[in-house]
Amino acid sequence: MSKLGLGENVDLHIMQLPVAYQKAKELVCKIWTTLQPLLTVHIGLASSSKAIIIFEQCGKNKGYKEMDVCGFCPEGGCCLLDGPERIESTINMKTLWKNISVEGIDVVFSRDAGRYICDYTYYTSLYYGNRRAAFIHVPPLSKLITADFLGRALQIIILEMLKQCGEKTE
Repeated sequence: MSKLGLGENVDLHIMQLPVAYQKAKELVCKIWTTLQPLLTVHIGLASSSKAIIIFEQCGKNKGYKEMDVCGFCPEGGCCLLDGPERIESTINMKTLWKNISVEGIDVVFSRDAGRYICDYTYYTSLYYGNRRAAFIHVPPLSKLITADFLGRALQIIILEMLKQCGEKTE
């Protein structure tokens, strides 16, 4: 993605988040307060999937019981103790799913990003970004799914997401 970019008019920032609840939350908050993006797109690895890209529609607040790489688990199993149960993205992932096709890979719509760092990060970003966040699960790189292939697929997907943002701001 960093090599491909998103065009001249789009300022693309790429950041790797750690597999740690607290640090991921800090960085997501920093993204929203310092960069103030129109949209934040989070990309997580779906290690069990072979050739599937998954569009996640919402983030969930509760049910985080698995410890992160630092041995930490969120208090009460929650992202935010007083936060809403679920937050939907302003990006209509179902529409995106219906309109996007990537040759050589299946694209799937989901309403459950799991209860680990991916969903935790997504919920946090949806909360602090006023729902202007998206999450995509991608398969691991392989002979079929190369970094170049995945980068081009993500470029197409993110540009479509930005079109949805433009429709909502006009």
